[in-house]
Parts: sequence; C-alpha cells; structure tokens
Amino acid sequence: MLHPTKDEDGNIEEVSNTDAVLHFISVFWKAIFSFCPPPHYGGGFPCFVVALVFIGLCTLVVAELANLMGCVMFLKPGVTAITFVAIGTSIPDTFASRIAAQQERYGDEAVGNVTGSNSVNVFLGLGLPWVIASIYYETREDPEKRVFFHPAKGLDLSVALFLIVSLIGIAVLVIRRKVVGGELGGSATGRYLSAFIFIGLWFIYVILSSLAQYQIITFGSPGEA
Repeated sequence: MLHPTKDEDGNIEEVSNTDAVLHFISVFWKAIFSFCPPPHYGGGFPCFVVALVFIGLCTLVVAELANLMGCVMFLKPGVTAITFVAIGTSIPDTFASRIAAQQERYGDEAVGNVTGSNSVNVFLGLGLPWVIASIYYETREDPEKRVFFHPAKGLDLSVALFLIVSLIGIAVLVIRRKVVGGELGGSATGRYLSAFIFIGLWFIYVILSSLAQYQIITFGSPGEA
C-alpha cells in the first residue's frame, strides 16, 4: 500500500522507493486479481477457484515468454523450464515467504510455504498429468495403444537432484534450529552462510540438470519414462 502503515509495535513505516516502483510495475496484475471474489463469499471457495484460474493464466504467460526467450537464446526447453520458467513461477512464493518471515513471529509459515509449494509442483504436477494420461490410454480400444510411454530425458536426474538438495536444505534448517535456536534469523554471519549454501544448492541443481539436457552427463536409461 502506498501510504504509511503501522507495524505490530505501533511504529509508523513510511513507503520506500522500492515499494513504490514495485507497485507501479505490478499494478496491472493487481487490477486483474481485484476481480477475485471476496474471501468471505461462499466460504472462500469462489475466491480460491478464481485465484487459481488467474494464477494459471499468469503461469501460461510466463511459460510462453520463457519459451520464446529460450528459442532466441538457443536453449533447450528443459533448460528454459528449470531456469526462466521456474524463476518466474516461484517469484510469488518467494515474496509470500518473505512477507511471512517478516510479519510472523515464527518461521513456520515461510518454511512451510517453500517446501510445500515445491512438493506440490513435483509430486502433484507430475502425478496428476500422469494419472490422466494413463486413464486416457487405458480406455483406448487397441490393446497395443494402451501402453503409455513418454520419453523423459533428464526428468529422472532432475527429480533425484531435487530430492537430494531438498534433504540438504532441510538438514541446514535442522542444524540452525540446534545451533541458533531457530530456522530464520540469528547473526549476520549465520544468515549469509545459510543464504550462500541455499543459493549454491540451486546452482548445483541447475548446472547438473542443464548438463543432463545436453547429454554431457547421463543418469538412468536412455529414453526412460
């Protein structure tokens, strides 16, 4: 909001230049999402459904622009998906986690949002289309066409890497809980060190997954589904 606000302690917080610039950049999307029904209508279900539709449309726009950018930069679709598309679709989660970390007393909401959203992307995002495709092919009359087989070059390595770096990230949070007393906060050295570890894990994931897309490294069987 572009006006001074009060924090939990009653202190006045002025609008920063960054907040003003971000507001004017995102005002178009704010105007579109203002068509979502109020949360108290219908128990919040209409607001939930309309918001999901709008988020899906935004994701579609981001994906198409990322594909065009990848085509211009001569990047494979798999590399574009784990970089530009992933960053674009994760920005809302990032801001939501940042707000939760700043406004909530504990870090449960921020950590839960990050881990939960990525788990939904991997398990539901892969599982639901797979189930739909399997049901579709099972209903076909020709027995030879009932087998659902789709090449997944790089997907096996990508999921394996995601699980490994996720476990390392959770281990870092557990260590912070034991040493610092909380997953978030602490001394400046601890915060920067944790941030460096997490950013490093992201670079490791992107680099290894990109190398697999260009077949510089291999994992699993060729053409495995």
